[in-house]
Amino acid sequence: MAKVISNMHLNEKVGLLEVECDRGGRPGQFYMLRAWDTFPLLPRPISIFDCTDHSIRFLYLVVGEGTRRLYQLRAGDNLILEGPFGNGFPELSGKIALIGGGIGIAPFYYAAKQYENADVYLGFSDQPYLVEEFKQVSSSVTVDVGGTILDTLSFSDYDHVITCGPEGMLKAVQAKQAAEQTTASVYVSLENKMACGVGACLACSTNHTTGRKKTCTDGPVFRAEEVSFV
Repeated sequence: MAKVISNMHLNEKVGLLEVECDRGGRPGQFYMLRAWDTFPLLPRPISIFDCTDHSIRFLYLVVGEGTRRLYQLRAGDNLILEGPFGNGFPELSGKIALIGGGIGIAPFYYAAKQYENADVYLGFSDQPYLVEEFKQVSSSVTVDVGGTILDTLSFSDYDHVITCGPEGMLKAVQAKQAAEQTTASVYVSLENKMACGVGACLACSTNHTTGRKKTCTDGPVFRAEEVSFV
């Protein structure tokens, strides 16, 4: 059981939840959150936005009943917090681009603090949020609203590219990687639905060049050219 410190509503669909927790985690990992008893049946996987020694912040989008209940939490409320899960982002050096689309920006605040001098690219369909916060952890932040954030950069300018966003964006990442024939290593962080977070239920499995992989335990971060989307 964990206690809510704050739950900031950034707009009517996006919240930034801070919870007491000393377990920490690495950029790219996630927790399973549950703030209800019996319904909905399953907890919700939410990636780590930021960590301190005594708290974790989660950036989330309201898409259904579970995340709606997270949005309703107030300071002092309790919730069940399990994790951290997943392998997270790899240890990298060189020139790095972090590219987030929509709520896919969530893991890159913490990642920007880990990767010194990484360039951050944030894409939004409408009103942006947390841009000033990202500028505090990265000297280079590019924001695109209503367009395609991928059009603002060339993968070939980087040694490593890490992306997170909706499936359509990740398909575009693969297409851009192939079109540029870049030598940069390109990673995608998947946002698959999950039920358990520990690899038992297979609900989050994804197509991989070596067969089916569990997003929760084998990922959620994969090399872009190694996964395929139906």
